[in-house]
Amino acid sequence: MHHPRMNFAKASQDAYKAVLDLENYVQKSGLERRFIHLIKLRASIINGCAYCVDMHSKESRHDGLSEQWINLMSVWWESPVYDDRERALLTWVDAVTRIADTGIPDSAYEALKAHFTEEEMTKITVAIGAINIWNRLAVGFRAQHPIDKPAQAA
Repeated sequence: MHHPRMNFAKASQDAYKAVLDLENYVQKSGLERRFIHLIKLRASIINGCAYCVDMHSKESRHDGLSEQWINLMSVWWESPVYDDRERALLTWVDAVTRIADTGIPDSAYEALKAHFTEEEMTKITVAIGAINIWNRLAVGFRAQHPIDKPAQAA
């Protein structure tokens, strides 16, 4: 476990506001909620951001996505629970988040293009960029997620 390094929101309120403005754009972009949840949760898993995985799994659950849909996100390619559009989006999230390793291959682009318009593809990629900024802030400065009350066995 890591200890928090600093509170980035307090350290530079104008930088925090700029990222928050981008986040607000993503939330109002018109993308389906499940796709926003998928982007945020999958990128956060890839980036090892416990703060964001905790937050986005809870938000996904709150918006009605199933436990199975949430829990299998880390191994999505092994599960038939995701539909074709979600699989294309997951492929894109993986490629864009790991850009230094993937170079974002044509196969990922073609899969996304088969299911989304150019406008949606642009908004999706901005959403991926936004969560990657949050992940880098949270992981870099070791933001600590809240600890839930432990469940009691019946």
